[in-house]
Amino acid sequence: MGNVQLRRAVASSYLGSLIEYYDFLLYATASAVVFNKVFFSNLDPALATVASFGTFATGYLARPLGGVLFGHFGDRLGRKRMLVMTMTLMGVSSFLIGLLPTYGQIGAAAPLGLILLRVLQGVSVGGEWGGAVLMSAEHATTRRGLWASFANAGAPSGMVVSTLAMTTTVAVTGEAAFLDWGWRVPFLLSVVLLAIGLFVRSRVEETPVFLAAKTTAPRRRFPLVAVLRDQPKTLSLGVGVGLAAFVVQATLTTFVLAYGVQAGHGRQAVLNALTVSSACAVFGIVGWSAASDRFGRRPIVMIGALVTAVYGFLLFPLVDSGNGALLLVALVVGQGVLHPMMYGPLAALYTELFATENRYTGASLGYQLAGLGAGFAPVLFAEFQRASGGASTTAVSWTIAAFCLLSVGCVLALKETNRRDLAENRPSVRTAD
Repeated sequence: MGNVQLRRAVASSYLGSLIEYYDFLLYATASAVVFNKVFFSNLDPALATVASFGTFATGYLARPLGGVLFGHFGDRLGRKRMLVMTMTLMGVSSFLIGLLPTYGQIGAAAPLGLILLRVLQGVSVGGEWGGAVLMSAEHATTRRGLWASFANAGAPSGMVVSTLAMTTTVAVTGEAAFLDWGWRVPFLLSVVLLAIGLFVRSRVEETPVFLAAKTTAPRRRFPLVAVLRDQPKTLSLGVGVGLAAFVVQATLTTFVLAYGVQAGHGRQAVLNALTVSSACAVFGIVGWSAASDRFGRRPIVMIGALVTAVYGFLLFPLVDSGNGALLLVALVVGQGVLHPMMYGPLAALYTELFATENRYTGASLGYQLAGLGAGFAPVLFAEFQRASGGASTTAVSWTIAAFCLLSVGCVLALKETNRRDLAENRPSVRTAD
């Protein structure tokens, strides 16, 4: 029965994460090509684009709130209930975006409605990740890194599906019809994915680690207070470890999409390369996470961060070459091989840093605070580009290297966690808090 529940938990985590990121990243694509024309048509085109990307960023700002909110109740009431709620919230929010009237139809209420639904998306993603990872990790008795990583693998899978959904819709409807109504179709399809996801998730039982802790561990009225009071160093180091992975993630997706077009590549060519590299990332995440079960979380993350610090200086010359094959190589190596070394083991690592009674809160908060790096890195890099007249990416490469070295320092301050019994409560840093 245990193996059946583990398989169901892993399938639920992967599928749930895929659906969440399908919806979340669908918005990212739409904000770049549609929303500036549909919801901000009253603004100057350049300002409309800024406003559209601004609504995109609100989703990242809302993610820590979702981590704290669902983490609190997930630690007190259980992982499964919260995961049903986060999936439902995301599916309904995305479906409603597909039904939202345009600025031309209802005026300023349209962009306000868009912002509200984007915030709800962010809250949902913020709550989903921690619960999905814990559902797999707390069911697993061995190879925790491997099983927990399927929640992380859902993110690039969601990117592949959302990109294909948008590309297919444009091809079927044509450009004019896509801007008129076709863009709504991928959002409306969210309700179908929601039904499938809820069916799979309903068959998973609560984790045995949480059920055991309900009778033996002290109940925390406010898990967030316990994390901030008892493990501030652990939380801070966890955020530091993850920041580089998110900065690199944003560089290889959002920033390179815009930069690649500036360098002379067609937008569709860059999107195709991103789709291939995202598919490779699924295997990279699972593979390196499995390796972290054998060799430890720390060595895999550290080696990935050190190599990526150097690779940041090679990435842009490859993109600047104007050669489509070199662009593909640049993204596959970056997103499919190096980034997963830093990102894949984080699922198990964050789980292992915190005690059962505040694990959902601690893991979610650490991960989502680190995730702010993905929200702000493209904005920071675009400002570097503007300040240099678009001529230099050196500042971008040095910034990536700095975050990678920060990650290495934080990893060195943590103890190895891959052999930890999740039912035990032990400090995770070399010096006591």
